[in-house]
Amino acid sequence: MKRSDKQCLNCGKEFLPKTVTSVYCSHVCSKKAYKQKMKQLKNEAEIKALVDKIPQNRAFISVPEAGMLFGIAKKTLYRLVEKGKIPSVNLGTRLIRIDRRVMEEMFGPASILQQAESPPKKKLYSLEKEDCYSIGEIAQRFQISEGSVYSHIRKYSIPTRQIGKHVYAPKSEIDNLYNGNDFI
Repeated sequence: MKRSDKQCLNCGKEFLPKTVTSVYCSHVCSKKAYKQKMKQLKNEAEIKALVDKIPQNRAFISVPEAGMLFGIAKKTLYRLVEKGKIPSVNLGTRLIRIDRRVMEEMFGPASILQQAESPPKKKLYSLEKEDCYSIGEIAQRFQISEGSVYSHIRKYSIPTRQIGKHVYAPKSEIDNLYNGNDFI
């Protein structure tokens, strides 16, 4: 892979990006990725609606409910119940109930959806002159215009600091952005 080539996030093929922000090799891959993302968001919303219907004070929950609450496959839960690793009560055909407290001890109190909704942690940056690049240095180093640098800084909410007549941005964030680590 050449320095200027990228790997498509959808199909995995290498491609020469048309812009610095390109992550898909074609319009087709972009559409497929969009459809997958929308399908995933719809599924998550459906699961969240079902999880919200489960009362918090119910001591025993069904295997499908436990799967939704803790983000574990039903087959895995049934296998653990069968091996006796998760204590359960069998109330009849398809009526296996699991103690919610036991599940919380094994897998933690938060459901998979609650973990996903936790607010992102804020990054701390050093905006001292020695830990930053000036806009001109960024443009020269990565061979792009200063206008592009400013638009990327705004787009990706990278903090800046003005010292005198120069604007500075953290080296770590700029390196991550233009080396492809956080550039989506």
